[in-house]
Amino acid sequence: MGKIPMKRRWMILMSLFVLSTVISSAQKVNLNFSQTNLRTVLESITQQTDYTLAFSKEVVDLNDAVTIRVTDTDLTQVLDQLFTPRNIGYELRDNKIYIFDKSTAATSETTQAPQQEIRLSGRVTDENDDPVIGANISVPETTIGTVTDIDGNYALSVPRGATLRVSYIGYLEQQFTITNQTVLNVQLQEDTEVLDELVVIGYGVQRKSVVTAAISRVTADDLAFTAPVRVDNALKGLTAGVTVTSASGQPGDAAKVRVRGIGTINNSNPVYIVDGMPIDGGIDYLNPSDIESIEVLKDAASGAIYGTRAANGVILVTTKKGKEGKVSFTYDFSYGMQSPWKERDVLNATEYAILMNEGRINGGNSPFYADPYSFGEGTNWQKEVFNYNAPLVQHQFSASGTTQRLNYYLSAGYYSQEGIVGGNFDRSNYKRLALRSNNTYVLMDAKNERNWLSNVTFGANLAYSRIQSQGITTNSEYGSPLGSALAFSPILGIYEEDEDAVFERYANVTNFSPVRDKNNGRIYTIAGSDYNEIVNPLAALTLPGEKGNADKFIANFWGELTIWDNLKFRSSFGTDLAFWGTDGWTPVYYLGQSNKAEKSSVWSEMNRSLVWQLENTLSYDKAIGLHNVTVLLGQSAKKTNGRQLGGSNYYMVEENPNKANINFTTGTAANGDMSVYGGATNPHALASYFARLSYNYAERYMFQATIRRDGSSRFGTNNPWATFPSFSLGWNIMNEEFAQNRPDWLNSTKLRFSWGKNGNENLDDFRYVALTQTGNNYFFGTGDAIRLLNGTKPNGLANRDLRWEQSIQTNIGIDFGLLGNALTFSGDYYKKITDGMLMVMPIPSYVGESKPWGNVGEMENSGFEFETSYRFKVSDFNFRIGGNATYLKNKLIKLGNETGFENYDNYQNVGTVSRAENGQPFPFFYGYKTNGIFQNLDEINSYTHTDADGNVSLIQPKAVPGDVRFVDINGDGKIDDNDKTKIGKGMPDWTFGLNFSVAWKNFDFNMMWQGTQGNDIFDATRRTDIAYINLPSYMLDRWTGEGTSNRIPRFTFTDDNNNWLSSDLYVKDGSYWRLKNIQLGYTLPRGMKKNLLISSLRLFVAAENLLTLTKYEGFDPEISAGGTQIGIDRGIYPQARTYTFGLNLNF
Repeated sequence: MGKIPMKRRWMILMSLFVLSTVISSAQKVNLNFSQTNLRTVLESITQQTDYTLAFSKEVVDLNDAVTIRVTDTDLTQVLDQLFTPRNIGYELRDNKIYIFDKSTAATSETTQAPQQEIRLSGRVTDENDDPVIGANISVPETTIGTVTDIDGNYALSVPRGATLRVSYIGYLEQQFTITNQTVLNVQLQEDTEVLDELVVIGYGVQRKSVVTAAISRVTADDLAFTAPVRVDNALKGLTAGVTVTSASGQPGDAAKVRVRGIGTINNSNPVYIVDGMPIDGGIDYLNPSDIESIEVLKDAASGAIYGTRAANGVILVTTKKGKEGKVSFTYDFSYGMQSPWKERDVLNATEYAILMNEGRINGGNSPFYADPYSFGEGTNWQKEVFNYNAPLVQHQFSASGTTQRLNYYLSAGYYSQEGIVGGNFDRSNYKRLALRSNNTYVLMDAKNERNWLSNVTFGANLAYSRIQSQGITTNSEYGSPLGSALAFSPILGIYEEDEDAVFERYANVTNFSPVRDKNNGRIYTIAGSDYNEIVNPLAALTLPGEKGNADKFIANFWGELTIWDNLKFRSSFGTDLAFWGTDGWTPVYYLGQSNKAEKSSVWSEMNRSLVWQLENTLSYDKAIGLHNVTVLLGQSAKKTNGRQLGGSNYYMVEENPNKANINFTTGTAANGDMSVYGGATNPHALASYFARLSYNYAERYMFQATIRRDGSSRFGTNNPWATFPSFSLGWNIMNEEFAQNRPDWLNSTKLRFSWGKNGNENLDDFRYVALTQTGNNYFFGTGDAIRLLNGTKPNGLANRDLRWEQSIQTNIGIDFGLLGNALTFSGDYYKKITDGMLMVMPIPSYVGESKPWGNVGEMENSGFEFETSYRFKVSDFNFRIGGNATYLKNKLIKLGNETGFENYDNYQNVGTVSRAENGQPFPFFYGYKTNGIFQNLDEINSYTHTDADGNVSLIQPKAVPGDVRFVDINGDGKIDDNDKTKIGKGMPDWTFGLNFSVAWKNFDFNMMWQGTQGNDIFDATRRTDIAYINLPSYMLDRWTGEGTSNRIPRFTFTDDNNNWLSSDLYVKDGSYWRLKNIQLGYTLPRGMKKNLLISSLRLFVAAENLLTLTKYEGFDPEISAGGTQIGIDRGIYPQARTYTFGLNLNF
């Protein structure tokens, strides 16, 4: 193709310019402002047109008071009326309004008579090589400076060795040292933190500068480098005030998210709102690649607009919309390999045999093994169980764009992950297909002849997901694959050596069917009777597991119109339809005496849930001079219902996974083999009315008040409704006149205060009514008695005064912007008190019925939050460093029962492990404190108590040298339950996050650290109720004689001292610091991309969980058991170390 002559090029360019001017002129604008700041007027223009603004902050005073009244007027005429009196020029190009100072030309400059001047010129462009008009070019701390012209060109004289600064609003500032060059071309990079200054709040958005509540924000750019599988894990390490702990490393497992601590002894999960639709039943349907931003509403003022659901925090998720311009496509691909990053240190075969002999000898028995050293290393069951190099694959495709009236975003994502425990046995895996369609259609964008109706817009957000998963038992020492791998004897081999001997040994077992390796047909080693439910973990993984499936369809339809001026009405209707269930079967098998099945079985369950929500809001924005007011009124109605159906039967016709169906079984109901259950699940309804008033004066003083009234079907007839008010205040100090002479490095300072009340209704239905229980039947006769009547009995008194849990929270905050807002800092202090926690009420036992539920508990959370970030540029390097830290103090004020405490989690031979108690953090580890090991008889005999009568007695009379010395807490001369006390807690005092990124030319590097401090782990992985199982390697440091150990007691099978009762021997420091994500990327140069006919192509390699710094010896210090088991390690499924490579393609 021949080149276009220069003259023709100019004709084409002029034609395009004229065409764009004609099109822009066709866009009409309506304005009616009196003494209103220029920012508000410009925002109104951008809302009514397809244009966005681009200007230098040195050119435009956004607080300048403006009076303008125009109706159905061309955009260019409106801009002339606004800018001409202010000597401001503008140009309309590429859907942007470029604003510049007409009085300053590229060749005009202010100077300072420097010596050894260099005449410097160049061009400033954006990422698309388009000129940046009005960019500020200056030498700091001098009067030397200029701005770029309409073509982006500039010229000025600067001293040799001076620093040249190039800045433009919406772009990262750049600085250069001038040596001998005479030409310097600059390409500015968009500053997403400035461009995305709108923060999503409940039922609307606010500019960050006027936000008065405590809100943390995570953007799509933040998520791009962490590549989370689930939205709940996406917040880990990125926001202050939010504690995110992975439940386990099993694929698809949810994380525990706590916003500002544990708010209640009941459900402390935050509520997720996705594009205005509250999501029930889990957030895993959502593809993180579809997310545009996540806002966490942490204080009561920000969450009060959601009333009943906001007590534990609100997480607002906004999904992506179409990008401006013609259709664009993206394709992202990644492939990773996962492996365990750590094995637990346990005894090898020789060490195991030595300790087993020692335990028998110390118990007065003869040893088992004549030559322990003959066993060597034995079987490493962890290596056998772990699935090394387990694959994960992700594909993501999207198409987006805009036309004159339509904005659309379409996406399809597929994710597949195999687990590092059992994944190679098809027992631990996760697959997700996610589809999304977000569309907005502008039906009417101008008032035309109807001056009372304009800007009519409709939208539909549709999402569908299909999840298939299989999982194993996690964090359990009772027969889970990892629990068995830790406990199974290393002396035993993987397979039985003599099959005939096996069948002879178990000849008396009914339907004996040993489990065989599917690859070689060999029989797996069978556990002896001494092992209880501990079995060969490979044999257990070979058995078929339960498969889960879940389908979720979410649709949210909405419409919005401007009724008059800035009075807007919006209506939305959303549905959340979910189907989920499980299918499984079990063949006849024998793993051990306590783990066997004498008949095959099959089962299936299906659940359905339907949620619909209808919301209507009316909002009004008005600017009167420097006074800006926004009013919101709203109504919301939500209803949930569902059904469940399930069944099971025994005796499969054929033990075949393709025939694992209840219809292919021969069991009968008459024999008790078949069971069927189902019915409607408890319905739930919620009705709400809410209002919000927002006011600011010149963005200097801010005030916001919210009130919401909710009615729920979950509470008694005396208290179905509740009201939740809040207010917040803000002061932008730097907008005061007295602050105009502030130092150049101090840009913004804002003080914030908020107070409010939120509610929590997240509890089971029908707690307020009197319930009955079946099974209280009347029989006649003895032996095979005849049931004459089916009976019921009361199962709980009614409480019609049952009401909401209420959370009252106070927040004080401060925000700083320094060094041109390149350095930002936010700090908050909060105090949250939850009142009326729903607990079982104490009533006298003579009432004779189960206790009713009531509002009797109280809990307090308080703490500090800090967030900071710093962006800077050095030569061709762009840096960004961000960090956050949270300090949390939790206290249970009142439990509400008779005793003021409640014990939880009782393990065999260990006792109670956790407890709730008034005045203590909830929950905490409960047990004995120890004071070393008795080294000899003298120490035992000197550990005495003298009573009031002078009688002396031994405190631990059954102890022998090598036993644990327990602390007599209450001083009564004996060790019993009254000496148990707080020995640790699972919730951390501090959580941290640190992220760092640097870009150099076409390379980018990103990493993110996260960690905790001040939390403990109760290491419950060792089974103390079974004698001949494997032990942690710390038992090698046991007491074997005077002076050998002062922490680990002697090893014996006859433990009269009960050395391994719950005590601080189990409690370990759980603090850690983890390199969570690290990624290195390379973007192809512009020339290569043009040759490939693509917009951009980025290649990257990444690693997850690459490094973990911790003192804890277990699989993983990140342990998130639910409820009262926080921080209890019972053999946690560890998180994987993952290496990934992939690409990001745009075309």
